[in-house]
Amino acid sequence: MRAPETMAVMKVLHDGGAAARFVGGCVRDALLGRPIGDIDIATDATPERVMALMHAAGYAVVPTGVAHGTVTAVIGGKSFEITTLRHDVETDGRHATVAFTDDWEADAARRDLTMNALSLETDGVLHDPFGGRTDLEAGRVRFVGDPVQRITEDVLRLLRFFRFQAHYGRIPPDDAALAACRTMAPMLDSLSAERVRAELMKLLGAPDPAPTLALMRDLGVLAHFLPEASNIDRLARLVRIEAAVGPADPLRRLAALLRADATGMKAVADRLRLSNAERAYLAMILRLDLAPPRNSAAHRRYIYRSGVSVFRERVLLGWADAPDPVDADWRDLFAAADDWQPVVFPLTGEDVLARHIPPGPDVGALLAAVEAWWIAGDFRADRMACLGQLDQEVAARR
Repeated sequence: MRAPETMAVMKVLHDGGAAARFVGGCVRDALLGRPIGDIDIATDATPERVMALMHAAGYAVVPTGVAHGTVTAVIGGKSFEITTLRHDVETDGRHATVAFTDDWEADAARRDLTMNALSLETDGVLHDPFGGRTDLEAGRVRFVGDPVQRITEDVLRLLRFFRFQAHYGRIPPDDAALAACRTMAPMLDSLSAERVRAELMKLLGAPDPAPTLALMRDLGVLAHFLPEASNIDRLARLVRIEAAVGPADPLRRLAALLRADATGMKAVADRLRLSNAERAYLAMILRLDLAPPRNSAAHRRYIYRSGVSVFRERVLLGWADAPDPVDADWRDLFAAADDWQPVVFPLTGEDVLARHIPPGPDVGALLAAVEAWWIAGDFRADRMACLGQLDQEVAARR
């Protein structure tokens, strides 16, 4: 938050007569001593005024959400969201009509959680109208004011509560919040798939989302948007495995969480509007067939066909099904990818055509037959041996 680019943005606003404070995740993480990611700024200046000040200072600025008061300043390759103070005029559970204000407390009062109502000045003065710092330090995720009212204003806040519980909360959670989430859970049906997916993936990116997901299951929340998420024990094992061997991945965690066949996976993908790449990943994990003890030749064949990254994904998810998450055999299997030396099949279609095979499906079929022979031999055959096998395949077809 003291980086030169950050201070430059704040100086432009202050020199232009605007009040400006840090808000959001950068404040929360600074107070907790966590690494700070994006820098979000609130100001009493209108979006048009902010853009004018940035342009006058020679900085790029993008009108990313002017209707809701947000513009993005770009300085030194870094982006800063700057949002004008607002108060709600009307809400319908999905969208809010807002009006700009210069009242910092009115802006704070419209926020969902007490820890999100904090704001910090550049001189270190913290503004905390609803006890957010105490809640943050206690690991207590608490709504500003009445939880039912907050969720009624924007149903997405129900999912945000659980996301923040996963990232910042401790057990036991706030009773009033849990009661409101249980009551309001049926309203999740009104949310767009894109908003639900975004919150779910952020929740799954928490250090350990399993306890929070178990809480959502017990409250009946998961049933309203992800009833297939019944494999929470498997997810918990995966989290422990990831801590030992590699980085976490929200999509992998989603796959571990689900208990569904191909039809069920497609339903999940459609409901969450997953991308084609994400759909392909979920389809891929249904074909899990790896298991220790280690069979090096078989696993090399698998890596050749699927690639190192897919092999590792399948190992991790298979490992998460094992009763012992620190099983040495699974660890060895995961490490098998480190020993893999990429190989290239030594023949091409030109080699088949040179044997007077006309262009067409026979060319691919012959190549595939020789490649299967080469793979079965653990990739040991060189080009000359493969050409000899090709001759045999050609002769057998004549």
